[in-house]
Amino acid sequence: MNLHIHTPLIESRPLSLITGSQIWLKIEALQPTGSFKIRGIGAACQEYARLGKRRFISSSGGNAGIAVAYAGRCLSIPVTVVVPETTTERARSLIKAEHAQVIVHGKAWDEANTLALSLMGEDDAFLHPFDDPLLWKGHATLVDELVTEGVKPDAIMLSVGGGGLYAGVVEGLRRNNWGDIPVITAETIGTDSLAQSIQQGKRITLDSITSIATSLGAEQVCEQAWTLSQTYPTLSAVVNDHAALNACEHFLDDHRILVEPACGASLALAYEQATVLQGFGTIVIVVCGGVTASIDQIRKWNAAAMR
Repeated sequence: MNLHIHTPLIESRPLSLITGSQIWLKIEALQPTGSFKIRGIGAACQEYARLGKRRFISSSGGNAGIAVAYAGRCLSIPVTVVVPETTTERARSLIKAEHAQVIVHGKAWDEANTLALSLMGEDDAFLHPFDDPLLWKGHATLVDELVTEGVKPDAIMLSVGGGGLYAGVVEGLRRNNWGDIPVITAETIGTDSLAQSIQQGKRITLDSITSIATSLGAEQVCEQAWTLSQTYPTLSAVVNDHAALNACEHFLDDHRILVEPACGASLALAYEQATVLQGFGTIVIVVCGGVTASIDQIRKWNAAAMR
């Protein structure tokens, strides 16, 4: 039995009217943990449980940790999650609500990850939030579901942090013989490690994370994501925090679903009629979700971003 669910695919009339394209939404925000992360992490946790691992350890900006904690509770395996100082109190509380241990360490995810790795024991399994073939295989089920629904888009649009969702979607496209469908990647200014890597022609590391979209806050994308950006049809776009936050509010009004700024980055490309969307008749947007921010927090961030 999977720990993730088959999520709805719905047509967005508001976004279709704004963009002039037919926009479909893959609503990963309705996963049990509130984001797509449970697809890959759930599959990986089940595999490690089968191998006899007795504790799960992870590092996370929020959503991956929630997914590991949820999987651990479902599988009756204890979980320790190391989060950076930028992780919201809401995210920490949600991890703790799944009976997992939370350790706060470092100013960014990379520092939290270093500590998490140092905690590993012989009977422990490490759940990386984005850089693991087991995760990509699990995330690829999202595309399997699109095939089942019978909707083949002209492009798929998604947000990129460390690159796990991107890698998984490309794997899913290829295994379903949909490798001709390009992927549009969205990042915010201050988390745009993939966009800057593509621009500079090499995998770069950001000096720091300066965006409020901390769920996208990997200072470097995984090697697989970088390789795919060079070998798979990929269109990269970047938005500012204000656009991502506005998209969250508009999406709540239009579809009654709250997502966090990381997800708002991809939605913002539609709401702002970004040129990268031009020429595509049908687009699937992966509404990756995220539960680390409340609407009050989003509005406070937006007010600050406008100053």
